[in-house]
Amino acid sequence: MSERFSGTIAVLGLGEAGATLATGLAARLVRVRGWDPDPARTAEGVERVASALQCAAQADVVLSVNAQAAAIAAAESVLAALAPGRLYADLNTTSPSLKRRVAAIVVPSGAAFVDVAILGPVPATGVRTPCLVSGPGAERFAEVFRPLGMPVEIAGPDAGTASTRKLLRSIFMKGLAASVVESLAAADAAGCEDWLRGELATVLEGSLVERLVDGSKLHARRRVDELKAAAELERELGLQPHVADAAAATLRGLL
Repeated sequence: MSERFSGTIAVLGLGEAGATLATGLAARLVRVRGWDPDPARTAEGVERVASALQCAAQADVVLSVNAQAAAIAAAESVLAALAPGRLYADLNTTSPSLKRRVAAIVVPSGAAFVDVAILGPVPATGVRTPCLVSGPGAERFAEVFRPLGMPVEIAGPDAGTASTRKLLRSIFMKGLAASVVESLAAADAAGCEDWLRGELATVLEGSLVERLVDGSKLHARRRVDELKAAAELERELGLQPHVADAAAATLRGLL
């Protein structure tokens, strides 16, 4: 069994996912530093610092856990702190092409880059959330995080491979959520929402219906961005993203 990690992990982004991961890592006796542009965001057991660069300084592993729009800026903000022997992990849900752009920023520093695709709800499972990883730093990421309880599957040596697989999965998962949201809205208008909820609970796992509805309302912005990235991937593959575009439009209505 691999030895427990004894270095320092920097977490850029202390939103719901970032703060949950940072707190979980700190609870496993890992030294964790955190930064977020919102000074009100904190994480239990995590050393809160004043800048992204300070957060990454001397860190062995840097985790970028931000919105898609901030992925490049996050990497650029800590570039001066990256060096050979360090690992930069991009956990943002973005298109494969954007992951490769982030990798192109990181790699000249000598640090290893890893594309991390999270495959579950981090607030519910924390550090134990399964993920796919790819890129030159994939093996190193697995060495660090598997002993900490994270199920890590290596998808390949190239940045973008892990995010590609996640987005292919997202077309179904977020498309299913959009279908449930729209069908329940129509049933409410028709006066039979309770009946339809019962029907859906019969077809799907009972609690899944509520998870899809509640999660879509709570995370609509993030899921719209994820579907936009999925649609971009489909177009790059020469396909028309009918389901991804329609699902994004439906979930955008929850904003």
